[in-house]
Amino acid sequence: MPKVRLSGTVTGANDPGRGARARILYLLFAGGWDIYNSNGDQRISLANIQKKIIESDAFVFTPGATLEDMFKAISIFVGYQTLDRHLSGKPTVLLNSDRSWDPLLEVLAHLRVMGTIRQDYRDYLLSADTAEGVVALLDGVRGEGLPDPGRERFAATTTESFETEIPAGYLGNACVFCSASLEEESYLADGEALGRQLAENRIGCVSGAGRSGIMGAVVRGSVGAGGWTAGSNVPHIIELEGLPDGLSSFWLRPDIYTRMEVMIRNSDAFVIFPGGAGTVQELLALMIFQQQNSSLMTGKPVVIFNRTDEEGHGFWDPMIALLSAMTSPGSFVVAQTFDELLPAVKAGLRSAAPAAA
Repeated sequence: MPKVRLSGTVTGANDPGRGARARILYLLFAGGWDIYNSNGDQRISLANIQKKIIESDAFVFTPGATLEDMFKAISIFVGYQTLDRHLSGKPTVLLNSDRSWDPLLEVLAHLRVMGTIRQDYRDYLLSADTAEGVVALLDGVRGEGLPDPGRERFAATTTESFETEIPAGYLGNACVFCSASLEEESYLADGEALGRQLAENRIGCVSGAGRSGIMGAVVRGSVGAGGWTAGSNVPHIIELEGLPDGLSSFWLRPDIYTRMEVMIRNSDAFVIFPGGAGTVQELLALMIFQQQNSSLMTGKPVVIFNRTDEEGHGFWDPMIALLSAMTSPGSFVVAQTFDELLPAVKAGLRSAAPAAA
């Protein structure tokens, strides 16, 4: 029988989501599904999430969405976007009876307007208001399949990992999470300028090692200015986006989760540039590690570049609203202009540096 993975945890007998979970369990069993995580007691980490995806045939997210739930849901959407073969034909349904998923859906709707999400997310992250609706959507996708995300592989890869040491005297590494698809010239110019500024200020530049979009521009800026420039990518995304030239270090990883982990581990600060679903995924991962007091994020600042358009709309306005409601004050810094970015990164690196003896 097909296996569906149920999200969320059960906090006890008085958990307000317990009734909805019980109803969906009954309907899924009656509909012929086996269920992973029926008790809500399985923990998922970056190290094991791909294994959980491979072993499942569908995914259901319950009410009471947390940052971790949102991270998992957006991760699956990114997998659809990047043609992860392990997600082919596997439906994802959000049971949104309490509207707790609305903030994430509003972020995705905004990014689609901004041009960094080209697919209609509603075709992949299906939303239902009732448990009965969840089962109907699962059965529908089993019969009809999922839409083609409209992407093609253009390059095979035989690239392997390689490393060079960070030059002496560097202040640290800043990881830039950003769009690999946005090609608007002013955004690319900002990305290249940031990469150049990092190099000129002896700050290593870590990225997702994509050749296209803002990501490619950031790498070109750093490489062109002689900076130490590193990145990580996975084979199936390299086939979509290619690899940039001139990287000082490259960490090949088997999936997007271990890719994120090596980027976070090798960075001392993070800049969130305009991006799409992948950037949302990465930003949520940073916030979750902060909440967990993970050593991966100890003393590492997060700077969100809330670039404004001609009408005064901030690129990350809905995301900042979501995070402000679900994280502690001081979890991130917002830079409203490009000129605020580098000072914020340098200030964060200085504050995180150990005091001299």
